[in-house]
Amino acid sequence: MRKLLAAAAFALCAAAPAMALDKAEKAMIATVDKETARSEALLEKLVNVNSGTMNLAGVEEVGKMMRAELEELGFKVTWAPMAAVKRSGHIIAEHPGPKGGKGKKMLLIGHLDTVFEPSSPFQVYKKLGGDIAEGPGVGDMKGGLVVMVQALRAMKAAGKLKDADITIVLTGDEERGGQPGEISRAHLATAAEWADVALEFEGLARVDGVDHGSISRRGGTGWTLKTTAKSGHSSQIFSNTLGDGAVYEMARILSAFRAELPEPYLTFNVGVLIAGASAEFNADDTGGSATGKTNVIPEIGLARGDMRTLSIEQADRVMAKMQAIVAKHLPGTGAEITFTESGPGMPPTEGSRGLLAKLNVINKEMGLPAMPELDPMLRGGGDISGVAHLIDGGLVGMGAAGEGSHAPGETVDLKSLPVQAKRAALMMYRLSKEKS
Repeated sequence: MRKLLAAAAFALCAAAPAMALDKAEKAMIATVDKETARSEALLEKLVNVNSGTMNLAGVEEVGKMMRAELEELGFKVTWAPMAAVKRSGHIIAEHPGPKGGKGKKMLLIGHLDTVFEPSSPFQVYKKLGGDIAEGPGVGDMKGGLVVMVQALRAMKAAGKLKDADITIVLTGDEERGGQPGEISRAHLATAAEWADVALEFEGLARVDGVDHGSISRRGGTGWTLKTTAKSGHSSQIFSNTLGDGAVYEMARILSAFRAELPEPYLTFNVGVLIAGASAEFNADDTGGSATGKTNVIPEIGLARGDMRTLSIEQADRVMAKMQAIVAKHLPGTGAEITFTESGPGMPPTEGSRGLLAKLNVINKEMGLPAMPELDPMLRGGGDISGVAHLIDGGLVGMGAAGEGSHAPGETVDLKSLPVQAKRAALMMYRLSKEKS
């Protein structure tokens, strides 16, 4: 399957007509190169403000920094508070095209938050040897925010941003989405319904040193499983009176998940598991506590995890299978499962493959290798997943390349910032000249 996807991308690339870089595009490339130091300084500034999702003030501060950058470029910027879902807020920035213009309507997607809360020991931007820098969120995705700004500044310097019809949505809770999603993703959905195409500026995918184009990514669904049973002396477990206990019911269900659910593009994980005479999750859903004794049959079991799927249809099918498994109880036990959607999947489409083909034309004209199509198994969920069904095509991974995302020591390849900014600037410029 992976080889077939890559072959399709290269076939489209080969079929796409090549164009020489025009004067404006050469000016964009020159601007990106000239502003390398400015861009690296902006990256350091953004990284050194902690914006862990639950650090609401920190997320808003990064939002203010981005607001200043975008307003300088002529965008009308709005801060959308998300107190209703216990999150900080989102940046909504609008740059209407010329009156009567017919260019593609573009949605640029990113996020302000990181996984590193103030309690993390990993807090500071630091340049390492060569062109590598480390810091919390330096790749995921403050590097992508910088790439976005670089590309837009290059378009403006070349006098071409004025012709582009662009809306930018930078969410403040991509790493830990506020619930319900109908509220936390309402602005993004509205923008997607308006847009013709979407470009998401999360990290560039590299496989064995080769830049890949991402046109699909899996969505995430959270699940919580609760098992219950009669408690009593352990000498009576499995009896007709007391039954099998909550832990064995939990084990039955999880074992059945592992045996019966696997299929292409699906993964499912158990993140937290607690059980005993009593059990409860903690207030921020990062763990929990349980009580019990070896000679007492456990009365309750709790498990929480997620699953990753490529499409809404696959998610619905797997959830139905999970519910059917949960419904088959061991003697004397009960169980229930609930789901929380964090975003549906983004399956590959012809519209997205067409965008990747256009990007590969740009690569050819810039003297860069063609980008194969990334296997969606190598990419998790993101904001674009939740609105992919509302647009004709989307590209993921327009941001910076790096390693170690979501872990202390996360790095970014600083050389990737100008390359990605040039790709993005030329892509947006050319889309602005295409019919909506």
